[in-house]
Amino acid sequence: MLEPSEVRSEISVQSVWKLFGGSSSDVINQLRHGADPDQLHCQLGVRAAVQDVCLDIHAGEIFVVMGLSGSGKSTLLRLLNGLIRPSAGDVLVQGCSLAGLTPPALAELRRHQMAMVFQSFALFPHRSVLENAAFGLEVAGVPRRVRQHRAIEALERVGLGQELRKRPAQLSGGMQQRVGLARALALDPPILLMDEAFSALDPLIRVDMQDLLLDLQAEKRRTVVFITHDLDEAIRIGDRIALMQGGRLLQCDTAQALLNQPASEDVRRFFRDVDVASVLTVDDVVMPTDRELLLQNGDPRPERSQNTRYVVDSQRRFLGMVTAQRGWLDASEITTLSSGTRIKDAIQSVALCSDPLPVLDSEQRLMGVISARQLLRSMEGFGS
Repeated sequence: MLEPSEVRSEISVQSVWKLFGGSSSDVINQLRHGADPDQLHCQLGVRAAVQDVCLDIHAGEIFVVMGLSGSGKSTLLRLLNGLIRPSAGDVLVQGCSLAGLTPPALAELRRHQMAMVFQSFALFPHRSVLENAAFGLEVAGVPRRVRQHRAIEALERVGLGQELRKRPAQLSGGMQQRVGLARALALDPPILLMDEAFSALDPLIRVDMQDLLLDLQAEKRRTVVFITHDLDEAIRIGDRIALMQGGRLLQCDTAQALLNQPASEDVRRFFRDVDVASVLTVDDVVMPTDRELLLQNGDPRPERSQNTRYVVDSQRRFLGMVTAQRGWLDASEITTLSSGTRIKDAIQSVALCSDPLPVLDSEQRLMGVISARQLLRSMEGFGS
């Protein structure tokens, strides 16, 4: 998750509309005033694929656009790279309006600032894995020796360093998608667009590809716009999720916020069957200690909290705890939970510990504690 100080807008979608089968300000005006899109489609043959969408996509985040078939998510992605033009509104990429770019300038933007990974792999069957991975660089005019070196590095990073000479038909579906991802990575773009990139894969391979994407993002942050219809996938990889339905943006926020503060009944229905433990983090259920117990001159003067004393220094950094049964325990001897840990990943640790577990932020400061009883009660509250 990005820190607030790191947030800036990489892509800005400003009141964008996209109509197919015709386009007019009159149709948009009718839709703005509540006209039924299906009725207008029957009457005029015009389909509103994207309706008045406003979004700011932050630099360095994995931004997931999620919705069922026909929700407008793939159309929105094509608006982001200028493959189709909006009927109204504008898209800004790194502050530059796509509407104001000439076709050559738009092609240059796609070549150097964006790369796309497709659901269908989109590999050339007559080319080797190495040649496929180097194709984007070839189109960009990169010299052969340089593009081969960069393509090999990208293929090694996705685990295909030993498959350079094979043809796509000799690879599994998961390996073919890794070639597609390597082709995008070889360009080293700041923006990566992924259209249902993993949806054609078997479930286990799909999870492997999600892990790979998260690993790559941890190594080097790119702005990733990821299209999916799978809510579990959206929750697992997305820093933020934009929910779309019928061409409209229902809500855009973190998975936790969408679960906890749904903006409408439609959003609530999306999350109805979600495993709450896979969405919530320890931050959502942590219980502050009654008082921060400061270590002063070697005498922390702690107060008891369920027979356990939690000790911090003057900066609230966690030092250790004193229990009635075991006495003093240094922080290095204690199981702790890090801020941002998913509840599902914390359950076992909480259940195995007789004392409430300390939750620490990135600076090892005590945020509060979590007990097994508190964890269960909190989850029941969120699930109700």
